[in-house]
Amino acid sequence: MGSAAEEKVMLNVRGMTCAACVARVEKSLRRVEGVKEAAVNLAAERAAVVYDPAQATVEDLLQAVRRLGYEAELPAPEAGEDAGREARQREIRRQRRNFLLSAVLSFPLLVAMVGHATGMHGGIFGLLMNGWIQLLLATPVQFLAGAQFYRDAYHNLRSGSANMSVLVAMGTSAAYFYSLAGLLAGPALGITGLYFEVSAILITLIILGKLLEALARGRTSEAIAKLMGLQARTARVIRDGREIDVPVEEVRPGEVVVVRPGERIPVDGVVLEGDSAVDESMLTGESLPVEKHPGDQVVGATVNQLGTFKFRATRVGRDTTLAQIIRVVEEAQGSKAPIQRLADRVSAYFVPTVVGIAAVTFAAWFLATGDFTRALLHMVAVLVIACPCALGLATPTAIMVGTGVGAENGILIKGGESLEAAHRLDVVVLDKTGTITKGKPEVTDVVAFADGAPVRSPFWCADVLRWAAALEKRSEHPLALAVVSAAEKAGAPVPEPESFEALPGRGVRGRVDGREVLLGNRRLMEEAGVAAAPLAAEAERLEAEGKTAMLLAVDGAPAGVIAVADTVKETSPAAIRALRAMGVRVVMMTGDNRRTAEVIARQAGIAPEDVLAEVMPEEKAGRVQELRRRGLVVGMVGDGINDAPALAAADVGMALGTGTDVAIEAADITLMAGDLRGVPAAIRLSRATMGKIRQNLFWAFIYNVLGIPVAALGLLSPVLAGAAMALSSVSVVTNSTLLKRYDPMRGLR
Repeated sequence: MGSAAEEKVMLNVRGMTCAACVARVEKSLRRVEGVKEAAVNLAAERAAVVYDPAQATVEDLLQAVRRLGYEAELPAPEAGEDAGREARQREIRRQRRNFLLSAVLSFPLLVAMVGHATGMHGGIFGLLMNGWIQLLLATPVQFLAGAQFYRDAYHNLRSGSANMSVLVAMGTSAAYFYSLAGLLAGPALGITGLYFEVSAILITLIILGKLLEALARGRTSEAIAKLMGLQARTARVIRDGREIDVPVEEVRPGEVVVVRPGERIPVDGVVLEGDSAVDESMLTGESLPVEKHPGDQVVGATVNQLGTFKFRATRVGRDTTLAQIIRVVEEAQGSKAPIQRLADRVSAYFVPTVVGIAAVTFAAWFLATGDFTRALLHMVAVLVIACPCALGLATPTAIMVGTGVGAENGILIKGGESLEAAHRLDVVVLDKTGTITKGKPEVTDVVAFADGAPVRSPFWCADVLRWAAALEKRSEHPLALAVVSAAEKAGAPVPEPESFEALPGRGVRGRVDGREVLLGNRRLMEEAGVAAAPLAAEAERLEAEGKTAMLLAVDGAPAGVIAVADTVKETSPAAIRALRAMGVRVVMMTGDNRRTAEVIARQAGIAPEDVLAEVMPEEKAGRVQELRRRGLVVGMVGDGINDAPALAAADVGMALGTGTDVAIEAADITLMAGDLRGVPAAIRLSRATMGKIRQNLFWAFIYNVLGIPVAALGLLSPVLAGAAMALSSVSVVTNSTLLKRYDPMRGLR
């Protein structure tokens, strides 16, 4: 949002039929005083409005939409996706009823049309060709099943615009009232034929198209329904010393929750006691379970697989990670991609242009042939084939499916603009610490010394690790935890130091098992008079590999060297190879010295010339902007918090998130799994989605570009025009739903 005075609200808008409706609603909302921005998504039936609450209220916005004849309401927070699904089901039921009514009444008219075309005029065919019977059958179709088109057309014309319903109402009314005039006063008017079947069958086909479209559109938003379905319904909490089951909505922050094997974790929290493994695939897309121990974080809606454990609830209700994910996906599915502006511009002039072409078609055919009936039918065909439904659905349906597929694979995309921009990336800048590397140091080497020479004996190395860990237990240095953790993993008993002293800038000193132990840098060894030359040589070798070396002396004699490094994640090299194979340049940016940076880059598969080393945190955004000034489309990948300025400076900012610490607000795209494989996956998904959008726009335009001239030249009957128009919307929505089969992580897992 722009200023503190601005607020953003999402509105549910029902009743829109095409891109022209979208343009009307946006125009009406923007006319409300205080509205800064309004974007309407036809497929999601939502309007995102940014407004100044000091100048406008939500009720003002709702009334602006309702005055156009559409339904408008605020989404009910407690209803969530269930309310949207129920609204879609109501629309499907309504269109199904309309279709059944019109199909039953239109079928006899279709039989009569076939009989007339084949010259069979006796029996049932003769009865159905009777004009009064046809009027009886066609009238309910025209004014009951077709009432929705008249109602919508009225509201559009009243507000000075036109949409699909105007074209349908004009075309079918022309055929119906021409036939009615012929039935009532045919000879006097020179009308020899009736065309009730044209109007009735057209309406039936168009309603069938709307029904199929509604069914297909429901499938485009299944991702949110799946996410909603992951939420646990109940939670087992400890109250007054007893375990009781309560609805998940009643869990309070700070309460202790018990989870047994096979159960869904109800809310976010921190493990208090017990060990287990949790399936977090809903969060990260990764199928391997994650071990959980006391102090670890757990996320609501993930599945406990092994042991029973207790955890303290930290985030409940709308604050849980799942709730945040659902909100991001909902907003993304209701957003508009920049490519949609093309369809919006076309739709603004489309319907008036079509009406003009239809009028010219009628006049030309009437003047050329003198046949009023023929001219009328060709005009109707033009009006019907040109309905711009597909144009309005081409982009939003693909965006809805693409963002849903992303969410199911642990890729949270904030909106259509981010999804579109990702497919154009020329270069991806990767932060080093925590992005390419694990973000926490690990012991990589332990070298013991005896008589001034390195010893590779496991026994001696275990002693070195034990002495060092004993001192580091008391230290607060960032590397201390790595040493203690390595000792514990090796099974070495770590004694308590008898004394301990931290020596800032040099290391630590203390007594362990009655012996004087020093652990630190060369300066500490020199000050203590330790002959550290052999240790220094080994330390230089390890430092050349980009590691931090700590020297150990026991009772004044050199005892060993321990090397610690922030190691490259196992998945980083594969992700970087995938990016380069896609034609995306990969740059690493870090504050480390160049030697260490180039070592990490070499391990990850990044070329030395693509390493930006010794970059201060406040300089990162400037480096990103520098790349953009060269004309490159830049993606920035970081932890979403420390790298926030750089993420914001990039064309596309991607935040690596892990567990409940996801920095959802920090970037355009959040990669929940916390490893770099999500970056090529996000770009792949963007490319696949944009491919679908281009296909959809092509088909939406081609129906009109080819259909209108064919109809105007008299080569397309109104009935075939209606069938083609109905199929255009269905084909576009169905093409978008095919994207659900796409796996952006294929080959990366």
